[in-house]
Parts: sequence; C-alpha cells; structure tokens
Amino acid sequence: MNSGIKPTDHAGDGLLNGTAKGGDHHRAIPGELDRPAVARELELILASPFFHNSKRSQQFLKCVVQHRLDGNEEPLKERTIGTMLYNRPADYATGDDSVVRVQAGEVRRRLEQYYKEPPSDSLVHIDLPLGSYAPEFHWSATAHHVGQPVANQEAGLPDSAVAPDQIRVVAKGRGRTGLWVTVSICILASAAVLTGYVTYQKRISDRALNQFWAPIFATSKPALICLPKTVLYRPSMALFKRSEKTPGEFDNEVDRMNGRPHLKPNDPIRWGDMVEFPDFGVGKGDVKAAFRLSSLLIKLGKDTELRVGNDYGWDDLRNAPAVIIGAFSNQWTMKITSGLHFAFAEDNGVFRIQEHGGEGRAWYDELDPRTSLPAEDYGLVTRLVNSGTGQFVITVAGITAPGSEAAAEVASSQDELEKALRNAPRDWKRRNVQIVVKTTVTEGVAGPAQIVAVYVW
Repeated sequence: MNSGIKPTDHAGDGLLNGTAKGGDHHRAIPGELDRPAVARELELILASPFFHNSKRSQQFLKCVVQHRLDGNEEPLKERTIGTMLYNRPADYATGDDSVVRVQAGEVRRRLEQYYKEPPSDSLVHIDLPLGSYAPEFHWSATAHHVGQPVANQEAGLPDSAVAPDQIRVVAKGRGRTGLWVTVSICILASAAVLTGYVTYQKRISDRALNQFWAPIFATSKPALICLPKTVLYRPSMALFKRSEKTPGEFDNEVDRMNGRPHLKPNDPIRWGDMVEFPDFGVGKGDVKAAFRLSSLLIKLGKDTELRVGNDYGWDDLRNAPAVIIGAFSNQWTMKITSGLHFAFAEDNGVFRIQEHGGEGRAWYDELDPRTSLPAEDYGLVTRLVNSGTGQFVITVAGITAPGSEAAAEVASSQDELEKALRNAPRDWKRRNVQIVVKTTVTEGVAGPAQIVAVYVW
C-alpha cells in the first residue's frame, strides 16, 4: 500500500530532508517551517513507549506530519486518509465508518500522554487539534532560533505572536520621523501581542474540551451512552373501545397512539384498564442530551454504544467508560453521585440539587403557574476520573428535561468548559469535577446554559 510516506533509512538519520543529527545546530529561515526540528521530534515521539507498540498510531501520525512537511497547505481529508491508510474505497461513507476519527482520537490521547513529561531535548511540540487532521507545531520555551521569538516564549504566548524585536525598522536621524517610527513600532507590537493573546486563549479553550474528555480514551472500548427508560402505561384496547364516540374510532393502532380515550376527570377506571408498554418511556430531554454527547464523542474519535433502560447494568459499567444521562429517572446516576459534593435529592416530591458541605446551597426547579411547565431548571455535570465502577464516568442530568439539555450543552462546549474551569486548579484534568448549571425555560424549550457552581477534588 502506498501511503505517500517517505521511508526512514535508519534511526537518527534524515526521516525528512535536512534532519539534524545528534546535537547539530540548525537555524530556520525566517517565515519558514523548521522541518528538521519537526522531523527529529517526530522520530522521538514514534520511538517513545506511547507510540512504539501501536503501528496504526505511528502510521497515522507519520502520514499527517509528512503531508504538512511536504509543503501541502490543504489538510488531508478524512476520506483521503481512510483510502490511503485503511484500504477503504475512494467513495466510502465516512459517516458510517469512523475508522479515521477513532484513530485520530487515539493519536491525540497518546500525544497528550507523551507531552505530560516531554524529553528535555524536545524543541517543538506536535499537536493534532480537535476536529482537524492538520498537525500544528509549537516551539518549546528552550528553542531559541529565528523561527521562534524568545519574547513570546517568556510571555507564554504562542509562536503566532510577533515580538517587537522581529520588526525590522531602522530610524536614521532624530526628530519627527524617528518619533513616528517609534510610535508605529509600538502600535504594531501591541497589535501582534493582542492577536497572540487571543490565539492563546482559543488554544486554552480547545484544550479544556480535550482534557475534560481525555480519560475516556484510556481504553479502546466504545463509550457507553446510557439512557434511562421509565415505566410507562397506556390505556388498554378495551378502555379505548368503551370510550369511543363513533364506532371504529380507535380500531387502528395509529389512532390509539395519537389519541386519548374520551374520559371525564371523574370517570372510574380499573387497574386492568392500564397496560405497561416496555418499548416506551425515554424522555425528550434525555434523548437530546444523548444525541449531543454521542455526536461530540464521534467527532473526538471515540466509538459509542447506545444502551437504554435495562440494556446495561453494573457489569457493563465496570468494563467500559460511560456517559450516564438522567437523574431521578436513572438509578445509576443516583447511585454513582450519592454522597458527592453536589447530588440530587428529594423530599416529599420536591426535587433539588443539594450541596453537601460548603455553604449547603440548594437549587430547585421553578414552574410557570400558567402552564405548569418548568420556567427555570438546573442540571449537574459530574466527571469522575475513577468512579466506583473502576471506569471513567460522566453523568449528565437535570432536575427535569431542560436541565439535562443544559448540562449536556456545558459538557460538550469548549467555551462553557473554559468558563467553568478558568479558576480550577492547574491539575484539574486529573481530578473529579462537578458543574451545576442553570437554564431559563420558555414553553418547554431550554435556553442557554449558565454556570452557577463548580467543585473540583
């Protein structure tokens, strides 16, 4: 199979043209990519324990980095990679075959592990950004060469920010001309630093989403998307027939599914008039949350399996990472979050999210007296790096359906997670996290999520 990857002669020798050997010094031409430095870093990564035993991850990373170093401006497309590396036909349906997305997620996870403690001689950091197959190269703080201004490193800004010492302006003489040159330099430098800062903040936001979900890639097993299914009863055929106003009104199932028996509030019915329907009982808000989170994980490169009601149990949760949706309708959410800092609670039919310890705060849903529908709801996102199941678990739930939707919005949003974790400890990605969210509800539709409380431990 021709992958378009140039072969390596032997370790340490020119994987890509111009690779420096040993401690040889290399200076990049200003404005150009320092290909030898990137090539050397690629060799270090592929030889590391995180990639050494995964030929597919090695092959994938080589392919995308080589494509970039060959001077191609356009990133590789998912279908192109699938055809080149995994023998997929040129017209295969990428929506049905996630092999490339899954492998990209695996490579991102291994890169993150590699860079937790990068080698001291790593001059460049190779990233594979979320939602892209185009690698990015960021220079380390110790790489002092023309291609990476030192001022940016010391300021903690990305290499896209242009430092003042890169602006080559020579002012001869004194007076008004010299003053204008100085002012121009200051304006350009300020604009460049501001641009770099905005880019840097965007990178932090990208990392927040990646890091929040990173533990789900610790295993190659698909993540379980676990939906609750409540017990649901419907009127029996006999009840429909007794209440029909015209003969044959409810003879067809489609009529019974979309109609109601003609009963008055005080009309008596017997328990036998109600029949349990095991195929029904999934909540609208839970379905919306599951769809949003499953789409996110597929985008991140993680396969998912949908489980509903009794289709999953303790053994399943012990063997695979899981996203558990729903609160009072889902026994597993209630069991797993019981006793945590934030937990769902009920007293005499009144539901709330309760804080244990701290200020002892509590959040209740509020009903619109005109419609009896929620006017304000609350949700809770719980991220457990190592739950009681022994696996990574995230629960996403609301007091009612809109709260579940709001919680799913926060768990899947770069911007919202960045807001929530802005003041969290630096090592939050290795800790457990809980986020309480609020939403205003209009005619049963959840509005934008608002973060009201965060706890990290």
